[in-house]
Amino acid sequence: MNRDYINNGTLLALVILISVIFLVMIRSFLMPLFMAGLFSAMARPAYLWLNDRLGGRKMLASVLTIVGIIILILAPLSLLIAVITAQAISVGQTVRPYIQEMINEPRSFFHSVEQLPFYDQLIPYQTIIIERLGQLATTISNFLINSLSSFTLVTINAIIGTIIMLYVMFFFFTMGDKLLAKILYFLPLQDHDEQRLLSKFTSVTRATIKGMVVIGALQGAICGFGFWLAGIEGPVFWGSLMAVCSVIPAFGTAIVWIPATIIMGVSGKFAGVAILIVCCGLIAGNLDNLLRPRLVGKDTQMHDLFVLFSTLGGISMFGILGIIIGPIIAALFITVWEMYGDVFKRFLPEVKMQINGQNPSAATAANGTDTPDGES
Repeated sequence: MNRDYINNGTLLALVILISVIFLVMIRSFLMPLFMAGLFSAMARPAYLWLNDRLGGRKMLASVLTIVGIIILILAPLSLLIAVITAQAISVGQTVRPYIQEMINEPRSFFHSVEQLPFYDQLIPYQTIIIERLGQLATTISNFLINSLSSFTLVTINAIIGTIIMLYVMFFFFTMGDKLLAKILYFLPLQDHDEQRLLSKFTSVTRATIKGMVVIGALQGAICGFGFWLAGIEGPVFWGSLMAVCSVIPAFGTAIVWIPATIIMGVSGKFAGVAILIVCCGLIAGNLDNLLRPRLVGKDTQMHDLFVLFSTLGGISMFGILGIIIGPIIAALFITVWEMYGDVFKRFLPEVKMQINGQNPSAATAANGTDTPDGES
């Protein structure tokens, strides 16, 4: 018996050790691998349709699906990125003289806001404001310089990652089912728990993609059109930036268009202020409230705070792809803890705390959500 324990323990240690070494060795390719799995799952219905039409020729169906992804998605996206980059450089070159002037002569800011009704209230804080403006201008200038200088390296890495992703997708289409079955086999979980994790991963991914692509694209297009009408330089760049920001709950596109509205108001361009409020605030803002419940629905089943912090945390850890990865990790985090509560519920003490005069299970049932033991 002891010999069996030693043998199993040694084998488990070897599995963990070699797995860690292998993951560290391929860590540079983990993100393309993950994105390949994600997008191959999203494009799988198209692959299956082609496979049926081609009489079961999997390799040809896989190649045609990838070609379709390149033509319909990657090529237009590359053109859009080229336009965004050109406008971002133009915006940076336009802003830099003003930033340099603010660094050299920060008091010029007060001359530009003398017409504001609350100007007299700013005068006592003039020294502090000038100091903060100088620091802000220096930070923005350094950010623009560093961003433009690192753009070439980012572009090369993106191209290499895309090539690896497409190459891996070819094999995921043809043998994805076998690979997934093998991964689930090695997980020491009950089948219903594995299906629960897989279902949560799929639903959150679908909801995130729909929310980001459809709602983000529409809001970015409307807000970018508003910036163009208002005469702001680089409307495609700003619209694309707001499309990305649209996935952030509570703030969304307002992160960009509200500061732009304030700047235009300070500059006396009140027609532009009205255009931004109508296009970005009224139209784009209500569009989110109208479409998100219908497109995303309750697929995520997460509170807005979870979505907010998982999105921001995902961006800080994984970059722009964290918009997708962050909510997925948060959803799996919640699901794993729910599974823990189901499996170990006989060991967990009952909660006696009263919530608005009710016990937790009664309060939860009244709200129509799951109880701690998983029952409705």
